[in-house]
Amino acid sequence: MKREQWGSRFGFIMAAAGSAVGLGNIWKFPYLAGTQGGGAFLVVYLVIMATIGAALIMAEIAIGRSAKMNPVGAFRALGGRLWSVTGVIGVITGFLILSFYSVVGGWTIAYLVKSIAGTIESAQPELLEAQFGGLVSAVWEPIFYHGAFMVLTMGIVIAGVAQGIERSVKVLMPLLFILLMVLVVRSVTLPGAWEGIEFFLVPDWSQVNGEMLRAALGQAFFSLSLGMGAMITYGSYLDKDADIPNASCWVVFLAALVGVLGGLLVLPAVFAFGMDPGAGPGLTFITLPAVFGEMIGGYLFQIIFFAMLLIAALTSSISLLAIPVAYFAEEYGIERKWSAIVVGIVIFLIGVPCSLALGVWGEYKLFGMNFFDLMVYAVDNYTLPIGGILTSLFAGWVVLEKMGKELSNDGSLTFKWMGAFTWIMRIVAPLAVVWVMLSGLLGS
Repeated sequence: MKREQWGSRFGFIMAAAGSAVGLGNIWKFPYLAGTQGGGAFLVVYLVIMATIGAALIMAEIAIGRSAKMNPVGAFRALGGRLWSVTGVIGVITGFLILSFYSVVGGWTIAYLVKSIAGTIESAQPELLEAQFGGLVSAVWEPIFYHGAFMVLTMGIVIAGVAQGIERSVKVLMPLLFILLMVLVVRSVTLPGAWEGIEFFLVPDWSQVNGEMLRAALGQAFFSLSLGMGAMITYGSYLDKDADIPNASCWVVFLAALVGVLGGLLVLPAVFAFGMDPGAGPGLTFITLPAVFGEMIGGYLFQIIFFAMLLIAALTSSISLLAIPVAYFAEEYGIERKWSAIVVGIVIFLIGVPCSLALGVWGEYKLFGMNFFDLMVYAVDNYTLPIGGILTSLFAGWVVLEKMGKELSNDGSLTFKWMGAFTWIMRIVAPLAVVWVMLSGLLGS
């Protein structure tokens, strides 16, 4: 059977950018900027995105296109059976992330529905906090929305690469940018918004320290969907004439742009209404609805905001599901449709205890954490960084010549940034990710 391919360069860039753009770009990036120095954090983040981030994106896409296989098959074909473990880690990582990510995606559906119905107490933070706590700690409501989110994700992936993923992201990604721009324009024109704009865009270099550098590196690395095989999977559907460095730069630019726009959406509005810019996850479901409640036209802007969040969640969840689906379809010969259905159901079932862990199962702990927190901890501190380290070492030491041929696009080693790419893959990226990994594990 002929392997599927992207129908257009634009479709691939939108899909890859959609994989990188998720909920973390909208709420986590503004939260980190709010707690880690504002403008200085932004500059450091952008530098890391343009160097380590761009190099790793190119490496993963090149690995995928070179092998034309899922992550496990790609590492095995290019590096031997031992290296296939790296692909297995990627498949497991995508599987685990989607199990809890879908629960959070379900919350965005719930809040979109409640926003449209006008049932969110949108002016009083105390009531909003109680409402959010009531949703996440309930039994059936968050599971229902978790299921609805998984059904949406499965439906797109079942339809295939060109007819499902590409067709959907060609609509969803431009729509996301339009909605985000509408919200940014409203935010930056609020009375008192300038203080937030200045905090976010004007660097205060006295804020630069080890903690801030680790936070910027971690956000840049993990916001690009690296280390889990997503870009390898998407790269495997890329035709041989596509310019990988150019496409990778577009993906990094768009992912960074969403983070910057997210900061311009959240921080000016939060400063304008005297809210806490370091409120973490509460920024999304508590603080911002309170801000919308104070705005003229807040009802409409709240609907737009949660619609945008849902789109961001979906574009990432599609790539997360595509990883294990491609693996089971290609390694075991399972029809894509049935692979997506079976994998999607299993991920949904694993997501159920993730949801219940925030409520009725909260008292059950393993290693001192509930099931939801344990899954997040395992991914953030083990599977993602290990996958990233192994991928960079693989690209820099094992298949560097193949990387040069893929990146040069003419079968030679004439990629003009090959020296910098080699240095980043062999030394900079592995050491940087090890640093972030050990900092997370040691809590320092």
